[in-house]
Amino acid sequence: MSKFLIFIFFLIISGQRLVGQRHNFMSRSEIGFMGGGTYYIGDLNPSKQFQNTQIAGGLMFRHTIHSRFSIRASLLYGSVKADDALSNNLLLNNRNLSFSSSIFELSTNVEFTYLPFEVGHNKYKGTAYLTVGLGVFKMNPMTTYEGNNIALQPLGTEGQSSSLGASQSYSLNQLCIPFGIGVKGSLSKRLALSVEFGIRKTFTDYLDDVHSNTYINTAQLSDVNGTISSSLSNRSLDGNNNGFRGDPSTKDWYIFSGVMLSIRLGDPSNCFYH
Repeated sequence: MSKFLIFIFFLIISGQRLVGQRHNFMSRSEIGFMGGGTYYIGDLNPSKQFQNTQIAGGLMFRHTIHSRFSIRASLLYGSVKADDALSNNLLLNNRNLSFSSSIFELSTNVEFTYLPFEVGHNKYKGTAYLTVGLGVFKMNPMTTYEGNNIALQPLGTEGQSSSLGASQSYSLNQLCIPFGIGVKGSLSKRLALSVEFGIRKTFTDYLDDVHSNTYINTAQLSDVNGTISSSLSNRSLDGNNNGFRGDPSTKDWYIFSGVMLSIRLGDPSNCFYH
């Protein structure tokens, strides 16, 4: 009987610890929504910030390890686009390329806050922060041709996967390194608002389907990859096969900037991490 009572005692204590750990995990955690815009920097937009910004949004989960350190998982959907016709550069105007691409991104980040922060805390109400992480994204560069949206990757516009190109067809699934800066603050005991500017370093130069600095011979490209590939490879207004196409020395980037509204999942009184 005594052994049975001892067993029941330890079972109750263990259960209380598990409940306490659950409450503590929940009180440290937030879920939220992201909303803002995405744009791109690359061969078709070498330097203009916020040009062709497109609406973007997503979901996030944040777990606070310490009052100055959190981890975050995010799912983001957005799109990017660029058009040489909008450039003030006559060389780019003549090149006459354009593209758009959807972006599906899954990433995990760490956040380092400048000041201690806790959602709903009377003292630790707000702070600036830095964030860095690792992500994967899916892209699909497209363009408009004769009134139709055309996927560019299967066409091999630079001779990919043929005897004319120097590389195989590029993957539509890519890695990125998201990093950025932001500020966040409490709106109430459970609600918090963050404003963030986040940059994505990619490891591809084909987000816009443009990499090579020269054109493939259009007649030869038409023979191996088809007439549409040939037509979309060189759309220059002067038809010069020796003109400028892209810059192979740089990779493409995309940027998300916007706000995140999050709600704390557990009771703030159960959170102890200062």
